[in-house]
Amino acid sequence: MEIELGRGKRGRRAYTFDDVAIVPTRRTRNPADVSTSWTIDAFTFETPILGAPMDSVVSPQTAIELGRMGVLGVLDLEGLWTRYEDPEPLLAEIASLPAESATQRMQALYAEPIKPGLISQRIAEIRAAGVVAAGALSPQRTAEHYETVVNAGVDLFVIRGTTVSAEHVSSSEDALNLKQFIYDLDVPVIVGGVGTHKAALHLMRTGAAGVLVGFGGGAASTTRSALGIHTPMATAVADVSAARRDYMDESGGRYVHVIADGGVGTSGDIVKAIAMGADAVMLGVSLARATDAPGGGFHWGQEAHHATLPRGRRVAVDQSSTLEEVLFGPATTADGTTNLMGALRKSMATTGYSDLKEFQRVDVVVSPYE
Repeated sequence: MEIELGRGKRGRRAYTFDDVAIVPTRRTRNPADVSTSWTIDAFTFETPILGAPMDSVVSPQTAIELGRMGVLGVLDLEGLWTRYEDPEPLLAEIASLPAESATQRMQALYAEPIKPGLISQRIAEIRAAGVVAAGALSPQRTAEHYETVVNAGVDLFVIRGTTVSAEHVSSSEDALNLKQFIYDLDVPVIVGGVGTHKAALHLMRTGAAGVLVGFGGGAASTTRSALGIHTPMATAVADVSAARRDYMDESGGRYVHVIADGGVGTSGDIVKAIAMGADAVMLGVSLARATDAPGGGFHWGQEAHHATLPRGRRVAVDQSSTLEEVLFGPATTADGTTNLMGALRKSMATTGYSDLKEFQRVDVVVSPYE
């Protein structure tokens, strides 16, 4: 439904996760009988969660810990871990910075060049632990570093930006041809973010294994105030899920995974993202809250240290639980920030669904908070 904003402009009504709720049906289940596993390409994970490629969320060690718990941790291959041999003191410094100087100092730290040797070394560390190795580059850096990433043996390659399109136009530089690039690679690619049916359909046609919905950042993002861009996530996930259905018809059955990326801060948001059609969710602030997260009580993304136009900030987060407790409990609060998987299982069981694919069909209502 379009709303008339004025005589010269109309806008479509869109909804966030806070605006919708799921509805129980006639059947319930035991939570122990519910499966939260999902598969992308040749890889199966016990939980539909990806750790966001942010230095405050995923380090090589965190990626290993998450992998052992059935979660895919994605390392930021443009972060401190590929710029410095030992970034631990720098992570601690960022956590100690006063708010008024944090952005400027982070810009200086992230101005250090990316070192291909460190990309290879970090991926090798993760692979050596026997877990799935995933790394992320922005579209601007992909052409420069992808060969290093692939040769290092990455299992899943993520191309993640504020907005990623299959039709980037530039008069000053060679644009990344995603369709040619993805088909030439020997590893599955997850790409995004997108927020519309049309943009998602174009990305699916490139051969991507998964599409990220949203622009990431979430709690640490200021994209809406800086650029005027915002993706109400309930509507966006539903739109991209519809694009997946249309692409399946168009391609003769090829399934592209939909991953909600941004605006997923609590267990209730995870539940509603999957109810709207997501196969998995990418978490930032939810995992940054863990006492063993590398951010040391703070959370930030790439946008926070952009050299010329920061579109994010370093935010303080409350740390009271380990990564394992955040994901699997036991919960010590009732605010949806711990035992994320227990809450998902409970919601699926309460509405009578046994796996994630079934749960995507759950009834939802528009129930906005005033």
